[in-house]
Formats: sequence, C-alpha cells, structure tokens
Amino acid sequence: MPEYLQYRVTISLLTPLHIGNGRELLHEYDYAIANGKTWRINETALLDAQNVKDPRLAEQLMRAKPAQLLSPADFRPDNVFFRYVLNGVPRSRAEGAQLREQLKDPFDRPYLPGSSLKGALRTALAWHAWQARGLRPDPTQLGRRREWAAQAYEQRLFGRDPNHDLLRALQVGDSNPVAPAQLMIVNARVLTRGGKLGSPIELEALRPEISLDLALKIDRMLFTEWARRAELPREGKDWLERLPQIVQAHSAEHIRRELTWFGQIDNATRLQDFYRQLSQAKLGSRQCLLQLGWGTGWEDKTFGSRLQADQRFLERIISDYRLARGSRKPNDPFPKSRRVAVGFRDGQEYPATPLGWVLMELKELT
Repeated sequence: MPEYLQYRVTISLLTPLHIGNGRELLHEYDYAIANGKTWRINETALLDAQNVKDPRLAEQLMRAKPAQLLSPADFRPDNVFFRYVLNGVPRSRAEGAQLREQLKDPFDRPYLPGSSLKGALRTALAWHAWQARGLRPDPTQLGRRREWAAQAYEQRLFGRDPNHDLLRALQVGDSNPVAPAQLMIVNARVLTRGGKLGSPIELEALRPEISLDLALKIDRMLFTEWARRAELPREGKDWLERLPQIVQAHSAEHIRRELTWFGQIDNATRLQDFYRQLSQAKLGSRQCLLQLGWGTGWEDKTFGSRLQADQRFLERIISDYRLARGSRKPNDPFPKSRRVAVGFRDGQEYPATPLGWVLMELKELT
C-alpha cells in the first residue's frame, strides 16, 4: 500500500472568487480609475520618477495623493507606474473609496491558498461526521467564547488536540498563481430576505471560468497499526478517501437550502436559475461542487443544517453568542441575509450571482 494517496486537484471557478488579504485599497492612493479600467498604482516607481532635488518640493510630493502625480498620457498598460490593470471600475469614485484586495503572491499574482480549501473541506467532513457519529445539539457542549464554541464537538469528531486531529492526514497545497489580468472588479451587496440590497462592497475577485491546479495528499501511514498512537478517528481513512462524495453531499444540502431561500425573493431570478442549474448538475465520482471564500456565509462555516434541526438550540446560540444583527424576533429564519454580486439593468441594481462557487475535480496520481 502506498504511503500517500496523491491527487492533482483542478478548481474550476463558476462564479467570482474573493479570497481577501485583509487590506482595503484606497481610491487615488492605491488605485486610480481611468478609461473604464482600474489601475493599481506602483507608488515607489511613481515617486522615484519625479526626480525632485528641492527638498521642500519633495516633501510636498510625498504628501500628495499618488493619483495626482499621474497625467492622462500615463495610463498605458505597459507603464511601470502601474502594478496591474483591471477591466471595470468600482461604483464609487470618491477619494478614499475602499476596494477589498485579493490575496496575491509577491509578484501580484492571485492564487487559492491551500488553507482556504482545506477549511472548506473540514466543514464538509464535520457536517458528515456529525451524522455518522449520531451527534445531537447539546448546549452543555458549547464553549463560553464564540470563537471556541464548537471545540468540544470538533474534538469528538476529529481528535482531542492538533496532534491527534484527523486533518493531519490531509495535506492541501496552494494553487498555481495566475496573472493579475484574471482578476475582475466585483460590486457586491448584502441581500435581505425582503429583497433589499444593503451598502455596497467593492472587491477584487478571480474571474469565473478560469481553472487553478493544486496538489492534495492523504497520508495513509497515519491509519496503520504502526501509527496507532496518532489515535485518529477509525472512520477517518474512509471519510478522506470518499472526500468528493462527502463534499458533494454537503454542497447538495447547501444548494437545496439556498434555492429555497432565494426562491422567496422576487428580484432574485438569476440566482434562482443558478442554484437550479447546480442542483441538476451531473457529476463524476471524483467531482464535487464547493463554495469558497468571501460570501459563503454562516451556514458554510459551521455545522450548518445540523444545527437547524433543533430550533431551541439554534435560538440559544444566536442569543448567547450575539449572532444576529439588527432587529430579529425569536424563531425568525437565520441567517437572514446573503452576500451577492450585483448587476445593472435599466439603471437599477439587481442581485446577479453568488460568490465563490467552484467545481473541484480530483485526479489520482500514480
């Protein structure tokens, strides 16, 4: 038996994918808008090109907004004053308007970090293991702090500590980087159950229809008699080797719930059609759908529908951990909103597409 099961994983983007690096880019400081494009400023090259010898003038330039140092003739894609150029523009052109930056490598090339994919796979495995172990919502199993509320459940499902955790056996690498030209500007909003769109949120995001490749390995040695001291869950080897089927079962449940949620909103027909197509997709045994990154929401970062099975338990955690925002009555549906990309039609915005949906395909390497 080989020590590892090794796979090449292809992630094909179905909708825009935003994996943020935690930074907000500012209009006229970090980027400029011109000619229907968004220009990421190379501040170092721009300042070096000023070649100012007068210290007083140099000090004034250092206080100036970088975009003020650009002329119309500078807006060329090959100009060193720009790190990269994106088609499309954010809605706001106000000074200091914010644009959430995509995670990139040191050469400004976006990629999918293995940690983001592994986190999503862990959520699907936890959802599956909950039922396999016959667990039930139990308030006595919850931690006091919101960040550690599910720790007792995770220990029962995956192992008592990081050294004895099932996910030690799952190794997920970063994807190949792609050119900055594969980024796009996404105008997003929060959509409520009443069909209202909240405040705008501007994002860099990877374009749909591109593919990313990465490596995934399952360490079989951790399940041998030799490694019994690792004390990983006995079912863990089977769970990991059936990863695409388990992930797809979790995603199918998520898709079903999203189709129901968006089906109650009159102006969300595009989203209804999208989820209907996902629900009818015919996939191979090594393929699965998955939602990643910003926009996945509360249900896809927790045990999700497993917690919805007990309304009293759900109400307690919403109250104890102050999960609800704004006004909410007991037994109201939770969560009450979704993050979506918006489109424009007849001068009006409408909810157009969810974020972060991908098709994952595993090919075993020999």
